[in-house]
Amino acid sequence: MRMVTTTTTRAATSTGTVMAEQMPTPMPERISAAARVRLTTFLSPAFPVGAFSYSHGLEWAIDTGTVRDASTLAGWIDDLLTRGSFWTDAVVFKCAHEGAIKRDEAAVLVIGELAEALTPSRERHLETMAMGEAFLVAVRAAWPDDALTRLFVATGGKVAYPVAVGVATAVHAIPLEDALPVYLNTLAANLVSVAVRLVPLGQSEGLRVIARIEPVVLATAERAARATIGDIGSATIRSDIASMKHETQYSRVFRT
Repeated sequence: MRMVTTTTTRAATSTGTVMAEQMPTPMPERISAAARVRLTTFLSPAFPVGAFSYSHGLEWAIDTGTVRDASTLAGWIDDLLTRGSFWTDAVVFKCAHEGAIKRDEAAVLVIGELAEALTPSRERHLETMAMGEAFLVAVRAAWPDDALTRLFVATGGKVAYPVAVGVATAVHAIPLEDALPVYLNTLAANLVSVAVRLVPLGQSEGLRVIARIEPVVLATAERAARATIGDIGSATIRSDIASMKHETQYSRVFRT
């Protein structure tokens, strides 16, 4: 896959495709009011990526009693943020955002392929790729941008969710330190929403879980902002198994 640009050229590839000489995307030191509003739109529960239909394996964990109350839910999400798939997403997001700022399209494609390869189960793969594609389609429809179009064309729209959001926030001048914590909080809040419906937890109890993990979200975002691709790795085996077991769960509400 190769992302093709239409500006002044640097060199011709072996296939005859010409890669462009790109200037880095200017990134403001502080997020503008317009960019802040756009960020809240991109990561709103109402944004049409279908996040409400995915449980990230949590449905199986609830069904087996592994997650059964606010405390066990908070521990489950904490592990995902500090040493699991949410940590991996955070580093992928950072690398994609950085690549988009530098206009290093090859690097964006590499991190996209790695993000897809890191999914430990069929359902996790479905979740991240379906949400990523839906996100790209929605953003391009309302806020068209050449960089997002090239990413869509190069990948056929098949892009992992953290890569899609990382690139989109970069090209729309949303700094990493603003975008990444909100992205991680959105992932965590979606799982809380799943637990509110399935455990079930009360709305107030769900909000207390979100408040409890807020420092973990911020710390993970800060750590990921300093990370490199070599820092990607996870150790939440039970969560990975949950996503595999969910495929054959007798009764399911969620797709994953």
